[in-house]
Amino acid sequence: MELGDAIHRRRMCRDFSDEQISPELLDRLLDLARRVPSAGYSQGFSFFVLEGADTSRFWNRTLPVEEQTRFIWPGLLRAPVIVLPLAHADTYINRYSEPDKIKAGLGTSAESWPIPYWYTDCAMAVQNLLLACTAEGLGALYFGIFRNEPELLQDLGIPVGYRPIGAVALGWPTASAGASRAEGSAATRARRPIGEVVHRGRW
Repeated sequence: MELGDAIHRRRMCRDFSDEQISPELLDRLLDLARRVPSAGYSQGFSFFVLEGADTSRFWNRTLPVEEQTRFIWPGLLRAPVIVLPLAHADTYINRYSEPDKIKAGLGTSAESWPIPYWYTDCAMAVQNLLLACTAEGLGALYFGIFRNEPELLQDLGIPVGYRPIGAVALGWPTASAGASRAEGSAATRARRPIGEVVHRGRW
């Protein structure tokens, strides 16, 4: 699939079959996801992967069991893989304390960065992952973690300092998943025309 086709076809999928993703395919997707620019080539992001029955460790902490039976998107809970993209600020601070970067003045603390590039770079990795899934015929959904994030990270043994920018559910979409059509807000809100998005020379 051409890149332009993947960009146009990419949609958030909320209805997955229970078919598993092969280890080889999952590794290929994650390898593509990590191939993004990063400030100072710091590469300060990681992926924490839950597969199969282990995905319940994510859902049971972030969506109480009693709410799962009435969850608006039950097919999302069938996703065979959950990926937590984790940003790590200290990697960037340490990198910019090195001799070739120290003059930038960003090696003292996170507050010295006007834009927290650890989140920016991690988000680019997520977009790579979404496009790679589309190219392979998989469905994917990026979504926020709105409950019990500290407890989740502790449960999973994720070291202090790593912050998930959200979660990505991956899997094979069902025939009625809407992987090729808009769901959620995209079904009711039009995409802004390019003339409203692009400003040239002056706003």
